[in-house]
Amino acid sequence: MADFNILIVEDSPTMRQLISFALKRIRGVRIVEAGDGVDGLKKVSAEKFDLIFTDINMPVMDGLKLISLVREDATHKGVPIVVITTEGAQEDRQRALALGANDYITKPIQPNRILEVAKQLLKIV
Repeated sequence: MADFNILIVEDSPTMRQLISFALKRIRGVRIVEAGDGVDGLKKVSAEKFDLIFTDINMPVMDGLKLISLVREDATHKGVPIVVITTEGAQEDRQRALALGANDYITKPIQPNRILEVAKQLLKIV
């Protein structure tokens, strides 16, 4: 049984791999991957997650829509969400945080930054 269930919603397999690789340095973590917002939402409705990482620009459903839908869901509204994106503009950041994201990381990502944010949000010392 994993201590932490983490969902990575990202349309780029390479980016998913990179994020997943960084997170696997946390003991007792289980990673679930989704290729877009719709897939991510399906996975959220199927099980409980402790943390969600999502990209903004994805086909079918973008990360911002995913954040707002997760925040409307009573079961998951308290789950920390981290946005990982190439969108470095201040308004994108503010929009994501206003919708309920807990943190915002711009690409190119540093594995240590992902680890740091994940540990902080999962309250791992």
